[in-house]
Amino acid sequence: MGYSRTVLVTGGSGFIGSHLVTHLVTRHPDWRIINLDILDYCCSPRSLEPVEDRANYTFIQGDVCSFRLVHHIFNTHNIDVIFHLAAKTHVESSFKCPSDFQRVNIEGTRVLLKAAQQAPHKIHKFIYMSTDEVYGPGIDQTFDENSPLKPSNPYSATKAAAEFVVRSYWEKYKFPVIITRSNNIYGPRQFTEKVIPRFISLLQQNHKCTIQGTLPKSRHFLFVDDAVSALLLLLEKGIVGEVYNVGSGCEVPIMQLASELIRMVKKVPDTEFKDWIEFVPDRPKADLCYPIHCEKLQRLGWRAEVSWTEGIRQTVKWYEENPDFWPDPSDDQKQNLSKCELLHPAL
Repeated sequence: MGYSRTVLVTGGSGFIGSHLVTHLVTRHPDWRIINLDILDYCCSPRSLEPVEDRANYTFIQGDVCSFRLVHHIFNTHNIDVIFHLAAKTHVESSFKCPSDFQRVNIEGTRVLLKAAQQAPHKIHKFIYMSTDEVYGPGIDQTFDENSPLKPSNPYSATKAAAEFVVRSYWEKYKFPVIITRSNNIYGPRQFTEKVIPRFISLLQQNHKCTIQGTLPKSRHFLFVDDAVSALLLLLEKGIVGEVYNVGSGCEVPIMQLASELIRMVKKVPDTEFKDWIEFVPDRPKADLCYPIHCEKLQRLGWRAEVSWTEGIRQTVKWYEENPDFWPDPSDDQKQNLSKCELLHPAL
């Protein structure tokens, strides 16, 4: 079958990537969707079981940092569009092993850009998914796309550095890049190192929600379906060379998040929810919040459609129905960190 468009998604077996790939494969049977993923600890092949046998879906297990592999993909497939989602994203892990984050987030982006720019088939769009954390903490301000980047941890520093690599290809070659900076994305199938699935997983195992530090932190949460709709809108209407914030305006204090999940998962009365909370030492350099303006994306016609109430309901329901989807959090991650510490004992 001849396909009208070929789309490459890096990190397509991850949380956001699997939702994007599933949507593309099912909604666009006339498009060929290629998923390049190394299948790291936070990915599961089960995430793509609904589409793995579809004729228009191709999975390639491999490292985005391998120029030989990536170059081969571009030379053997007429790729029109790239969604670059592959990244290491866990802030605490980035302090313990920053070199891994530098390799995947910066070098992987450089390798992908070089191979795409040299590809024999013209690339229509290269959409790079960044994060609101590149702005640094926002206490008395809300960030727009022109705000200066002041990342405050190794993870966000590597995402900011990768953004500069992406922009350099626009400046030098007019390569058709678009950068997105999104709020914290949540929903079904997210790995249990992130705060919402971590709290749910702990409560399911009759453990307390562990809250880092005592300062009143909050996060802006965006449901994964709304994040996917933003990416798809930018594919069709986004202006190349531009940056777009992607956010919901839904700010939830971490204490409120814990109390809501305790009530939903444990179904305890309000007088008992504090029995399920434990305060633990804060991580290095923990930012309080990342507020962003999204008017630029909204002018293209995008709005977050899923309310916090509905999104968290769907998320909790999925984890209740799939308690064994992820291993106990997380032997694989601990092994990755121990290997890192052996390779880099001075960290």
